[in-house]
Amino acid sequence: MKSLIFGSETLPPGAKRAILAGFIGFAVDFFDIYLPAMVLTPVMSFFEPGGLSATATTTIYYFTVAATLLGRPCGAVIFGHWADRIGRRRTTMISIAGFGVLTALIAFVPGYASVGLWSLGLLVAIRFIGGVFMGGEYTSNNTLALEMIPKERRGFVGGLLQGAFPVGFAAVSLLTTVMLALTTKAQYLEWGWRIPFLIGCALAFIFLAYYRTVPESTMWQEAEKSEAPLKEVLSGVNLRNLGQVFLMMSGFWLVGQPSTVLPSIMIQHLHVPSEMTSNGFFFASIVLFFGFVGYGLLGQLIGRRRTIMIAGLVELVVCPLVYYVMIVHAQTGGPAIVTTVLAGLFHVLAISPWGIVTTYICERFPTRVRASGYGIGYSIAVVIPSFSGIYLLWLGKVMPYLLSPIVLLVIAAFLMIVGSSLGPETREVELHLPDLGRTPSPVSVGKLRSA
Repeated sequence: MKSLIFGSETLPPGAKRAILAGFIGFAVDFFDIYLPAMVLTPVMSFFEPGGLSATATTTIYYFTVAATLLGRPCGAVIFGHWADRIGRRRTTMISIAGFGVLTALIAFVPGYASVGLWSLGLLVAIRFIGGVFMGGEYTSNNTLALEMIPKERRGFVGGLLQGAFPVGFAAVSLLTTVMLALTTKAQYLEWGWRIPFLIGCALAFIFLAYYRTVPESTMWQEAEKSEAPLKEVLSGVNLRNLGQVFLMMSGFWLVGQPSTVLPSIMIQHLHVPSEMTSNGFFFASIVLFFGFVGYGLLGQLIGRRRTIMIAGLVELVVCPLVYYVMIVHAQTGGPAIVTTVLAGLFHVLAISPWGIVTTYICERFPTRVRASGYGIGYSIAVVIPSFSGIYLLWLGKVMPYLLSPIVLLVIAAFLMIVGSSLGPETREVELHLPDLGRTPSPVSVGKLRSA
C-alpha cells in the first residue's frame, strides 16, 4: 500500500507543487461550481415568481446547476486546444481568473421583484459562462499534474485530485451553515447568500497567486506540438478512444445527477431543515474524500477497467436500494436525521467511483492532444445528463416523481459497465512514450522497455 501512494522515488519540488495546485484548483473549482447547490437552495424564491410548486422550484434549481455543467464542455473544447498549443500552466491561469470574476458577478444579480424573469436569465447566463472557464481549469491543471508524476503514483494522485470535489463541496456546505446561523431568514434572503459568492471569487484569485509558482509540464514542453489538437483528437484512433470514454462518462455524469439535486429534494419535498441538510452533506463530503482516494488506489491495485466495472455494479444494485429506503423512510414520517444519514450514504456510494476518472482518461490520449482528449472526454458527456430535470418530469408522469432518479441510476450503471468494457486496461501505460497517435498497450510498453 505504501508503494501505491508514495511510489519508489522522491518527487521533485515542481511535481509536488503541481499536485498541490491540481488539488487546490479542483477544490476551488468545485467550490464555485456547487455554490448554487447549497447557497441558493433556501432562497430560490428570490429569483423566481411566487406560487410555484416544489417540483417546479426543484426543476428551476436543476437548470441553474445544469447551466454550469453545460458550460464546462465548451470550456474543455476551447481551453483544451490552448493547453495543447500554448501550455497547461498559462491556460490554467487564464481559466482561474475567468471563473473568479464570473463567480463574483453572481453576488450582484438582482431579484425577481426588481427585474422579473431577467433575474433567472442573468443567473443562468453567468453560471454558463463561468462554467466555460471552470471547464478550462481542470482540463489544463489536472493534465499538468498527472504529467509530472511516475505511473505507479497516478492512481493515488488521480484519486486525490478528484478528492478535491468533496473538499470544495464540504466548504460550501460549511459556509452555508455558518451564513444561515449568523443571519435571520430575511437577512439571508436579502444579502446573506451573496457573501459566499464573493468568498468564492477571493479564493480563485488567492489560488491564482499561488499558481505562479507552478512550473510548466516538462512532458508537454518536450513533446511534439499538434497544429490542430481538436481536429486530431476527433479523428482516427483518438476519436474511437473518445467515443468509448464518452459512453463510459455518460454513465458517470448521469449517476451524479440524483446527488446534485438531492439537497433540493430533501428541503423542498422531504421537508428536512436547510441547516440539517447542509450539515449532512458537509459530513458526507468528508467521508467522500476517502472514497475517491480509495477508488484511485483500487484502480492502481487491480486495474482501472476492473475497478470501473465493480463501481458500475454498486451503482446498479446498492445505490438504488439506499435511495429507495431513504425516500420511503421520509415519506412514512421517519426522523429527519435518519433521512439525512441515508442521503449522505447514498451520496458517498454514488459519487466515490469518480476517483478513477481523471487518471483513466488521461491515460487514453497521447501528450500532443492529452488536454483536449481529457477535457472533452471528461466534460462532453455531461450534456445529455444535464437535462435530467426534464427526464425526471417525464418519468414522474408514469411513476412517483421522487422515485424516478432510480431509473437514471440503473441506466448510468449499464453505461459505466459497457463503456469501460469496450476500452483497454491502462494501468501500465507510459505517458511519456513517444506520441504515436495511439494509446500504447502494456505489451508495447514492455517491448519498448526491452529495446
